[in-house]
Amino acid sequence: MKIFFFSAKPYDKLFFDRVNQNYGFDIEYHETHLGPHIVNAVENAEAVCVFVNDKLSAEVIEVLASRGVKIIALRCAGFNNVNLEAAKKFNMAVCRVPSYSPEAVAEHTVAMLLTINRKTHKAYNRVREQNFSLNGLLGYNLNGKTIGVIGTGKIGKAFIKIMRGFGCRILAHDVFPDSTLAQEINYCSLEEVLRASDIISLHCPLTKENHYLINKQTLVLMKQGVTIINTSRGGLINTVDIIEALKTKKVGALCIDVYEQEEKLFFRDLSANIIDDDNIQRLMSFPNVLITAHQAFFTEEALSEIAQVTLNNISLLQQNKMPKDSPTLLS
Repeated sequence: MKIFFFSAKPYDKLFFDRVNQNYGFDIEYHETHLGPHIVNAVENAEAVCVFVNDKLSAEVIEVLASRGVKIIALRCAGFNNVNLEAAKKFNMAVCRVPSYSPEAVAEHTVAMLLTINRKTHKAYNRVREQNFSLNGLLGYNLNGKTIGVIGTGKIGKAFIKIMRGFGCRILAHDVFPDSTLAQEINYCSLEEVLRASDIISLHCPLTKENHYLINKQTLVLMKQGVTIINTSRGGLINTVDIIEALKTKKVGALCIDVYEQEEKLFFRDLSANIIDDDNIQRLMSFPNVLITAHQAFFTEEALSEIAQVTLNNISLLQQNKMPKDSPTLLS
């Protein structure tokens, strides 16, 4: 079977080629993202392998189907970038990697929180310039703080486990509460979580219902000086509204590993380019904003698991079998 691989980076090729020794697929790697501009290049392939910023609109899926593609394999957990109705219409299987390394994302979330709080990034640069002053580096104890966790899937649970180790009080909200976790933490309404939390961390998928979950109205409910962390999907936060909240100091600190317009920026070296996205430029100008470029998943363990699960999904679907550990969205 031939697989067209989009948004391919050197590390993708490294891990997928290693795992593919057990499968023998013919993988053709393309660095560009999948969209209308490149979809007609797909030929003699039964599957496409895509990532978070590939756009599988109805138009793209129709072309893929006409060219013989039968499987859309997402090498990520989120699937908001795929038109599932179109995939169903053209009888295409859509599979994903629902859980590759929850700990990777959870640990990066904590790393961002500790960095923005204790200002270790600023201290590092300061000491390298032989400036050993502590002025401006004041932080606060995490112990005893109230952490609001929105989304308690595997990543959310891994994050909660870590924060409980810090001695934090946990408030959680999820459309589908975890019955086992409910015996250990407090599940509350979204409004209660927003009102009571010192730190709010987002760990939910992006859906039509929660698009711009963090907006002008929900920000009003939060504590003055709240810290917000988003390592899930950029569309959960209204960027214009969060910028205004930073300007008024309603939000005391913001950590984002995702951004709603990230497909134009992330996973590329733009150091020699002029970036015309005024919102990301404004965010980067705040001293209390920490941005990483969709890095939370980026560990040896996670990349190995992503490659293994993705190729196994494709292999099983090729045999008309349903993947057991990651059931298809459509088949």
